[in-house]
Parts: sequence; structure tokens; C-alpha cells
Amino acid sequence: MSRRRRGTFAGYSKQNSAVARESTPLYVRLLASLVRPFPNFDFGFIKPVRQKATSLLRLRPGDSVLDVGCGSGGAFPSLVQAVGPAGRVVGVEISPTSAAHARHRVAANKWKNVEVVLANAQEARLTGLYDGLLMFAAPDVYGSKEILAQLTPHLREGARVVFFGSKISKRRFGWLLNSALNFAMTKLSLPTTPGLEAEPWHVAAEHLEEFAVEECLFGWMFIAAGTFHASPRNDA
Repeated sequence: MSRRRRGTFAGYSKQNSAVARESTPLYVRLLASLVRPFPNFDFGFIKPVRQKATSLLRLRPGDSVLDVGCGSGGAFPSLVQAVGPAGRVVGVEISPTSAAHARHRVAANKWKNVEVVLANAQEARLTGLYDGLLMFAAPDVYGSKEILAQLTPHLREGARVVFFGSKISKRRFGWLLNSALNFAMTKLSLPTTPGLEAEPWHVAAEHLEEFAVEECLFGWMFIAAGTFHASPRNDA
């Protein structure tokens, strides 16, 4: 009997491990063991970008914000500060490895108003309405009409939507790194991650007013923001 139990547990472990690998980007798997003891770890160069993204959300104390593709929760500190103790932060993450780190971050900081949902963004069970939607380095999300169709019903009219990611640079000499960056994105990210585009914001922009895009890092990165409204935008 004990042997059968050990065998079943081993099989279950292997299956879970396989699922985690399939839904966890390669770069996350490589960094996981290094950052596990440091729940608040984040790359120094990316913190200002996260803070800017939060400021573009225009959150107020008591607001609810959705962080889809939250990863290890790098944006949580600025989001929690923005909504205050009466607000709510919900992170959605497909990778069990990243979600576990995000929950570790929440526990270490004793945040009572932060929840991490382990799910595909298209299948996440969300409740209530949100005043803001953040999609930070989540091209699978902001570039998918199907996923956005699942998320937008959970946004209040007038909610702010902000997303950050990589793009093809059209600037002088930008072509020098376009191919290398696209290769790195497709090899180090999930199999479903789309290749780089010149305007990867075009899908999400259809639902946004006051839409603005700012390019950075010589045109290889961008941060976009707008205000949600229920009817698709018509620029004609």
C-alpha cells in the first residue's frame, strides 16, 4: 500500500511540474531559485516604469485594480499604495511559479487587500468591477481580442487601462536589435507569446479613449494608457 501511495504522489508531482513548466516562461524558471528567498525582489531599472504605469492608472484610495499577468507581483507595492487599505488589488497569473512568488510577497508584506488568482486570463473567475486594469509585459493579454473580451466586462465605465511591453523599433538603427529582441521574446517567453509588432497596442486601443502611447528605450519598449468605454472606438 505504501509503495502505491509513493508512486501516485510521484506521478502527481511530475504532472504538476510539467504544467508549471508549460505555463512558466523560461526566464522565470531560470530566476526562480535565485529570487525565492527575496519576496520583494524586483529589477531596479523596471521599478520606475511600474511606478509610472501606476500613476497613469489614476487610482484613488478605495479603488479596485486588476493586474493581469502580474508575474511575481512587482507592481503590487505601488498599486497597494495607490488604492490604500480600503482598496483592492487582484493579480491574475498563469504561471504557478510566479503566482507562488506573488503570494509569498503578499504574505511577507501582510497585505490584507491583495489577492492572487492562478489562472489563464481568459478563464479567470473575477467578481465585481474594477477602476483600473494593468497589463505589464503581458502581450498575450493586451494583444488578444478574446482575452480582452473576457476582461472588459469587469471594468467600470471610465476605468483606466495601462499596459507596457516590447515592440519593433522604427527609429534609426532600430533594425539592429529588432530581430534579436524578437528572438529573445519568443524563446524566453511562453509558446503563446506573439512576435514583436510595430504597434502592438492596436487591439486594446479599440476600447479606449484619451489613448496615448509613449515609446522608450530607443523605440523597443512602450507604455500605453487610455480610458475604457463600453463601445468600440470609431476613428472614422
